Amino acid sequence: MKLKQYQVDAFAERVFEGNPAAVCPLTRWLNDETLQAIAGENNLSETAYFVPVNNGFHLRWFTPIVEVDLCGHATLAAAHVVFEILGYRKRIVEFETRSGKIAVQKSGNLLAMDFPSIPPRPCSPPTMLLDGLGKRPVETLAADDYIAIFESEDDVCALTPDSAILGKLDLRGVVATAPGRNADFVSRFFAPKYGIPEDPVTGSAHCELAPYWSSRLGKTTLNARQVSRRGGNVLCELKDTRVILSGTAVTFMVAEIKIGDQVMLDGDGK
Repeated sequence: MKLKQYQVDAFAERVFEGNPAAVCPLTRWLNDETLQAIAGENNLSETAYFVPVNNGFHLRWFTPIVEVDLCGHATLAAAHVVFEILGYRKRIVEFETRSGKIAVQKSGNLLAMDFPSIPPRPCSPPTMLLDGLGKRPVETLAADDYIAIFESEDDVCALTPDSAILGKLDLRGVVATAPGRNADFVSRFFAPKYGIPEDPVTGSAHCELAPYWSSRLGKTTLNARQVSRRGGNVLCELKDTRVILSGTAVTFMVAEIKIGDQVMLDGDGK
């Protein structure tokens, strides 16, 4: 069996920026062990798979070690493949996911994803969080991840976290964030628990960051910058209980996967 796979740099204007994701369009689901094995072989922060359904596609995301409930950059990458490579003609594509229906709208080169808003709440910082970051934040919040608020962009950029310690935390990962010099806010994201020491650009983290910074800055449209080594820009817009995350993507690689026929399943992929 031969499968097409595309590697896409998401939240990027050119290759070698943003967050690379593998995207594998399928006609029906492979078994979960094979999906996870391909993701592990890719060794990218996310591999996305989708199959056609009645009004769009069923989309799933895998890190090198586990399937996840929500991923922004791999959704952006999947939408890029649907529109730019598969020639999808509608302006909006809908994905059925573990986190509900996600619509992505194409406007020129910009792809706008409709995600749930996940407002974080204040919490006491766990000792492992402080030890793992090596610097005490001025404020700590929690939602799907711990959110560590720092005074400045320089504080966030200077962090040298201990992945072994952060990987023992109970939540998915850790977001470090601060006001930006050339953006409304900046961030970095660490998820060693899921096999990702540092994610280059994390769309799902902005579902938590956007409501916090919107309330703090008094604005509903925010320009965000994830200040990882590769870096990437995320445009965030708050709309009631939703966050519209927008960015661009570029294709880096077109590949072919060769696997045995015995891995096919007739299941629904859930």
